[in-house]
Amino acid sequence: MSADPGRIEGLLRLHAPQVLGALVRRYGHFDLAEDAVQEALLAAAQQWPGSGVPENPRGWLIRVASRRLTDLLRSEEARHRREETAGRLAPRDAFTAPPPGESRAPADDDTLTLLFLCCHPGLAPAAQIALTLRAVGGLTTAEIARAHLVPEATMAQRISRAKQRIRGLPFRQPGAADRDARLAAVLQVLYLIFNEGYTATSGRHLHRADLAAEAIRLARAVRRLLPEEGAVTGLLALMLLTDARSAARTGPHGELIPLDEQDRTRWDRAAIAEGTRLVEEALTQGPAGPYQLQAAIAALHDEAPSAAGTDWPQILALYDVLVARAPEPMAELGRAVATAMVHGPRAGLTEVARLEEGLSGNHRLESVRAHLLEKAGDLEAARAAYRSAAAMTLSIPEARYLRARADRLSP
Repeated sequence: MSADPGRIEGLLRLHAPQVLGALVRRYGHFDLAEDAVQEALLAAAQQWPGSGVPENPRGWLIRVASRRLTDLLRSEEARHRREETAGRLAPRDAFTAPPPGESRAPADDDTLTLLFLCCHPGLAPAAQIALTLRAVGGLTTAEIARAHLVPEATMAQRISRAKQRIRGLPFRQPGAADRDARLAAVLQVLYLIFNEGYTATSGRHLHRADLAAEAIRLARAVRRLLPEEGAVTGLLALMLLTDARSAARTGPHGELIPLDEQDRTRWDRAAIAEGTRLVEEALTQGPAGPYQLQAAIAALHDEAPSAAGTDWPQILALYDVLVARAPEPMAELGRAVATAMVHGPRAGLTEVARLEEGLSGNHRLESVRAHLLEKAGDLEAARAAYRSAAAMTLSIPEARYLRARADRLSP
């Protein structure tokens, strides 16, 4: 029986990090394990549309990837030593399928264990993030390179070196002290995965719901480990409050709808209520960091009855604190927008001009500039800026939206 391609894609994205975790748990050989998993995913993508999804898709992927990895390891001189080591690490039932109807999961979430492995302190922060986005988030090397504004070849080398560095490390949850040392990298990675899911950097679709949902799931898992950590609570709140607007962000044909034009009745009120509660909790868990502050900003947007009723002075005050504590170009761009909403578009344009060096070539800077030029009445310059921003983005919905805004300003 044939299967829906969309469902297959979702299953593969869900199970890929779990299957990689199972192989790394047994073999302790990250780079070859990832190659084997990729081949298993390819085999599934080719076979399942015609033959149907197997009863236990995760077990199917593990078996296929395991066979491929065994072939790779057999060709190496140290095969016996690796297999002996792996045998001591593997649970007895790691490679057997559960009975029909039963969905057995490892005692620890393999995906969460994989997440902390990729954020090993032996790796540089940039390598931690890149490797996790690849192995856990399922992003391509090109997508990760775009998110970090570096050439694809540079990112490929960074990921390859990171794989080699963690090769042979035991696959287990870190201890408390080690876990705390990795936490900042883990949270940054989850934030980047969520952002790529909420607004894809390229492709036909604005939103990759599966990626955003996986980031939220992992953030919940980390919070279960560290319920008193304000940064974790704040990040989960930020994700929920942001994702709550997803249904209203696109029109019937996939077109982008900006925040101030969205139908707020389509926002997920349950997610907003949970996110708001978590923001309040996070702000009691020590000094407010970037995630808590961004979550507080998101809560103000979500609680506003309308675009006109948004508390922009309070949002600007929060951005002032955010930029002072954690100066970062995109946070500063958000502050520029808030400045324009409080003090007028010309004040916002002055702030945008200060960010040109740090965000050179970034379509978001150019689109904000276009919007503020339009509000300031400089329609010719706004039209040019919209077209420039459209040329910079690789997202088809964003490019269409920006071109439409430019066309609307045409004489």
